[in-house]
Amino acid sequence: MACGCGGSTDDGCSGGARLDVDVPVDATLFEELPPEERPETGEALLIASSEQEWPRVRVNGVEIVPQAIAQELQYHPAASRDEAVYRAVQALVLRELLQQRIGELGLVVRTGAGESEEEAATRVLIEREVPLPLADESACRTYYEGNAQRFFSAPLLAVRHILLASPADDPETRSLSREQALELLGQLAQVPQRFAELAAQHSACPSKAQGGALGQISKGQTVPEFERQLFRLPQGLCGQPLESRYGFHLVFVDQRIEGQQLPYDAVAGSIRAELNQRVWQIGVSQYLQNLVGAASIEGIHLQGTETPLMQ
Repeated sequence: MACGCGGSTDDGCSGGARLDVDVPVDATLFEELPPEERPETGEALLIASSEQEWPRVRVNGVEIVPQAIAQELQYHPAASRDEAVYRAVQALVLRELLQQRIGELGLVVRTGAGESEEEAATRVLIEREVPLPLADESACRTYYEGNAQRFFSAPLLAVRHILLASPADDPETRSLSREQALELLGQLAQVPQRFAELAAQHSACPSKAQGGALGQISKGQTVPEFERQLFRLPQGLCGQPLESRYGFHLVFVDQRIEGQQLPYDAVAGSIRAELNQRVWQIGVSQYLQNLVGAASIEGIHLQGTETPLMQ
């Protein structure tokens, strides 16, 4: 069973490029067109009430076919079918607008490593039509000085643990595991020297062969819910079991090495990339909004298209 401890054994102790357009989660779903904007047949272009039917959407006269919507759905999980369909259709509409613009300009491109023709053409289109100022040295230093608390090396912990495994979807077993964890914790509070012994007897993690020792752990090596609790701990025995998707962990922090402030030169590249990415997102979002505003789109109501094209 995986234990979320950050190990990499086969026993379970470890924790194709596609062009995509993300969509806002709070956008209005499909709207019925007013009578004067309906096609000659008088048929409303809106999402059907039956799950066997699909919305009829056109972008400058080009129809988004149901097969494309069905295929796109897998990339847009949502709480309801209507929401998932909306997200999928919005992504397809934005893609179609980009492809139409690429066709208008007659762009001919060469694909880069790992790029599809569509990805390469979209990249060239954005480079051509969206002027993006790059962050200079002054902007990067100002950001570093204003956010110095972000730029610390991650702390290191030398940790031992005992995993009392229980399935996340089995409340009864989960409750029993927690009771066992509390009982063992009481024993360890009295005699912490028994940690290795109890790990060998009770832990479901392969680390029990080393007395529960996981070695040095840094951030990103454990499952998120375990990590959030683990890195708040001081040195010594944790006074309560830590819960993760794998069960309950009794944890002993043998050593804690705090993170250090990183110098500007060590993080300048990542700061510049982050600031440039922010500018890119704003610029591309505005560009997409302009495309939407200039297009004839039937069957779906787009509210500003706040979310940009994502790579």
